[in-house]
Amino acid sequence: MKRRDETMTPERAGRCEPADARRALPPVNRLADLVGDRVADLGWADRVGRERIVEAARTVIEQRRAAIAASDGAPHDSDDGDDEALLVRRVVCALERDLRPVLGPAINATGIILHTGLGRAPLSKPAATALFEAARRYAPVELDLDSGRRGDRSAIVCDWLRRLTGCESALVVNNNAAALVLVMAALARGRSVVVSRGELVEIGGSFRLPYVIGAAGAGLREVGTTNRTRPTDYAAAIDDQTALLLKVHPSNFRVQGFTASVSVADLSAIATRHGLPLVHDIGSGMLNRAIVRLLPVDEPDAQSSLEAGADLVLFSGDKLLGGPQCGIIVGRGDLIDRLARHPMMRALRVDKLTLAALGATLQVLLDPERARETIPAIRMSRPDADLSARARRLAEQLAGLDGVAEAVAGPTEAYLGGGSSPAQAIASVGVHLRARDLSEDDLGRSLRLGDPPVVARIQNGRVVLDLRTVFEDQDERVVEVVRAAIRPVEPGPLSR
Repeated sequence: MKRRDETMTPERAGRCEPADARRALPPVNRLADLVGDRVADLGWADRVGRERIVEAARTVIEQRRAAIAASDGAPHDSDDGDDEALLVRRVVCALERDLRPVLGPAINATGIILHTGLGRAPLSKPAATALFEAARRYAPVELDLDSGRRGDRSAIVCDWLRRLTGCESALVVNNNAAALVLVMAALARGRSVVVSRGELVEIGGSFRLPYVIGAAGAGLREVGTTNRTRPTDYAAAIDDQTALLLKVHPSNFRVQGFTASVSVADLSAIATRHGLPLVHDIGSGMLNRAIVRLLPVDEPDAQSSLEAGADLVLFSGDKLLGGPQCGIIVGRGDLIDRLARHPMMRALRVDKLTLAALGATLQVLLDPERARETIPAIRMSRPDADLSARARRLAEQLAGLDGVAEAVAGPTEAYLGGGSSPAQAIASVGVHLRARDLSEDDLGRSLRLGDPPVVARIQNGRVVLDLRTVFEDQDERVVEVVRAAIRPVEPGPLSR
């Protein structure tokens, strides 16, 4: 039998067997000690304990062992080296990812003020402060301090909503769709709801009005046509199974041309003759005429709807109202009481954080002049002469970065978003950006993956950074993120 040649060839001499390469990896505890020193240098010691460091070190070493085994001992790139410094870097990077907020802040450079994907309306400082204080301490969310008995959490903001809209009573649930579901379940279950075909809207996430009404156990009676509905259409549809009349503001689309719709006042007269409640879903959250005057929009407001005869008005708290996500129902006290007593109310109620932020927002809205400067959604929707100067400064900074082919300040069009005034553009200014070595799509993606993410829009072959929705104190961060996006550097731990 011929013996196998055991001679060490130059190829074999320059190659480590997998077992040998794995043995060259440091022990877990040794790597954890080195990482612990680095963690202390970065000031993370109070946030990262020894157990988490050991876990991360073990994971990195196991990943390297698996990579070595998969390569069958073949030489690997220098980026995959196993020297201790590089392994420490990998572990620290893993720890850094764990320290980042699960939902961190982003920079909205789209020009869409109520961007649903970015959380709609940013809170005012008073609202954010109230939310923070309620979050870190106990708060009497459902306790009547005078009597010491259990209280009504909606009563916390009810008085403010009375003063702002003129309603008899109010209720707060977790969003406007929930408000509609509650109204249908409490007032129309097993009966029918009369609504115009031109108002059968679909809201975000493919939630359609007929399905929402059906899910609450009510039936739908459509009247009129897509473009024209008259008072006689409603009157003819009412029978002994009718529970209420529903009017829905088509906030996220417009039907123009040969159109007709029925006003709240006319619907109220029909509802009153038949002893039925009239419910008006205005959607976007305009509280009263004073606030309407602050915004360049054509949207209905709760105060005017109630005065015109609506019995209940439903709207969002996180759109034009500028508060936290919630749904608000204002109107007749007896109807509000029926809603509050419905079993579904417990599933739809809001927590102390929402009530704290909403209450602070309503307090600001009592003073329209203060609201104009304090609530971001209102401030961003108004003319701003400083935008042009900011855009020029930012364009000059970006044009000076290596890898930028073009950075020019120029006009743009912003929008309210969030289903509000979809066809109504707001004149704005931004920076039109083009990279030397990246396409506009690749640059947009790199910006979204930045720290923090910068979400822009792409237009005419350029990335557009619309400054209407960028807070002024974020301009320098935009420059940093663009610099990193155009000239990516090897990822590493952040010391901040």
